[in-house]
Amino acid sequence: MNEATPLRIGAVEFFPGEGGVVDLPVGSLTGYQPVTMHVHVRRGRQPGPVLLLTAGLHGDELIGVEILRRLLQMRNLRSLKGSLIIVPVVCMPAFLARSRYLPDRRDLNRLFPGSPEGSLGSRLAHAFAREIVPHATHSIDFHGGAVGRPNLPQIRISPGDPFAVDLARAFAPPIVIETGLREGSLRAHLKGKEIPSLLFEGGEAFRLCPEAIRCGLRGILGVMRFLGMLPALKSDAGASSATLFARSTTWVRAPQGGLVIPETDLGKRVTPGARLGTIADPFGRYETVIHSEVEGLVIGISREAHADEGDALFHLASLPGGSDADRGSEFIDEIVEHRDPVE
Repeated sequence: MNEATPLRIGAVEFFPGEGGVVDLPVGSLTGYQPVTMHVHVRRGRQPGPVLLLTAGLHGDELIGVEILRRLLQMRNLRSLKGSLIIVPVVCMPAFLARSRYLPDRRDLNRLFPGSPEGSLGSRLAHAFAREIVPHATHSIDFHGGAVGRPNLPQIRISPGDPFAVDLARAFAPPIVIETGLREGSLRAHLKGKEIPSLLFEGGEAFRLCPEAIRCGLRGILGVMRFLGMLPALKSDAGASSATLFARSTTWVRAPQGGLVIPETDLGKRVTPGARLGTIADPFGRYETVIHSEVEGLVIGISREAHADEGDALFHLASLPGGSDADRGSEFIDEIVEHRDPVE
């Protein structure tokens, strides 16, 4: 973007050094309540990349909303080069309804690029794709796990995207996972526009996990420093060396119904044959031990104490044998102890 060119969203223009909020109109609900998308813009005085930060595509995933809320309060954004476009809640109807989905039960993250004449969700996706995406040079989209199924903070990237790998290293999460694109997702739309993007997963629905929030904030700042949007810090040197990379994941499922007694947790290393937990007959007749079949890291877990046969219990990221997978749990400890980077 040319230094003197305004960044225009809706009817509002932002020149270098300016910032503000745009209420982008999308549609209306049953009771005539307008649906708008609140878009925050921060432009530095000097030119640079345009980083798009989004959360709340699913209305029950609050982790990213809190991460971006805290980012907007940071004082070090005064030294920004380039621009930030921040959308803390992309899907306001789902957010207000405290639901993952739109009022018609559709998933907004399957509707991109949308249509100006489609459903409310399709119109919302179209407005986002038309007004916001064309400005972005890079993107990070924030998500959380389902209710009772928290995720270890992680970054997901598309296969065959070397620049996304570099961005992921700069974000420096405990683990980076290559995952395929889903048709209609925001990540697939950005890929089609050749915009490098990261997808963050951490915590669970309806909960604010401090570890995931701190990892997300640190990650955004790491990416911004990598892109030259913020001054580099000497303390960041080698931060990405702790990050593990995985190309596949697998869910370990309940071999039968019963009570779940876990013997591992998020961020823990597992080896083939390691005990993950036990399924216990609630009537005291038997117990069945659940074993891992892979070398990997626990990146997701069910917190529910009961399970039916086939229920997903432990999400494992497969890692090469002999890798430093213990680093996952150590990394989480560092995140907990690290103070919030607001200076």
